[in-house]
Amino acid sequence: MLNRHYIRGTMRTGQRGVVLFIALIVLVAMTLAAIALMRSVDTTNIIAGNLAFQQAATHSGDTAVESAIGWLEDCNNSRNGCNPLVLNGDDNTHGYIAAGNSATRNPSGSQNWDAFWTANVGNGNSHLVGTDTALNTTRYIIDRLCNGVGAPASSGGSANCASSPLIIQATGNAQVAGQIPLQAASLVFYRITVRTAGQVRNTVSYIQVMVAL
Repeated sequence: MLNRHYIRGTMRTGQRGVVLFIALIVLVAMTLAAIALMRSVDTTNIIAGNLAFQQAATHSGDTAVESAIGWLEDCNNSRNGCNPLVLNGDDNTHGYIAAGNSATRNPSGSQNWDAFWTANVGNGNSHLVGTDTALNTTRYIIDRLCNGVGAPASSGGSANCASSPLIIQATGNAQVAGQIPLQAASLVFYRITVRTAGQVRNTVSYIQVMVAL
């Protein structure tokens, strides 16, 4: 009877050792899973924060677009001390280039816009809109899509510009079809490029808009 009791005790002790070993393995696995989950949450928070700052920079760029369009409309319509003749030449104070369709005004090869801006535009050749409450600094440049300076050909000049076709007469769109002819002048295209640089996470955002006036 003593031998049987000894054998049973030995078997029970061995079983308890196996359970402890399995429990340690499960504990290590759960610890690794918890660490992986924490790192995943941290990474998700960083990505979400970067997207939020990028979106804020894009919204700041919208204000610069409206500012650039406002200046173009003032000059095109002779308002606020500006006149259409200003648009025939460069205006560095507003980051405006009359012959903006040249190869030197566009990134070459695999060059991106940020590299092109740093090398060819910088702070001196762009118009500073300002820094908002989110610490986003916004600048813009305006390129008239012409191959040369001067008045567009549609206005009697020699500048070769990308423009909409001149509509001399078109019928229709009246209360009685064919009664009121429609006319539309040829419009010149302008490209507005806005760069927004954030100070919090070094966020950089670019916006480009085409305008016809």
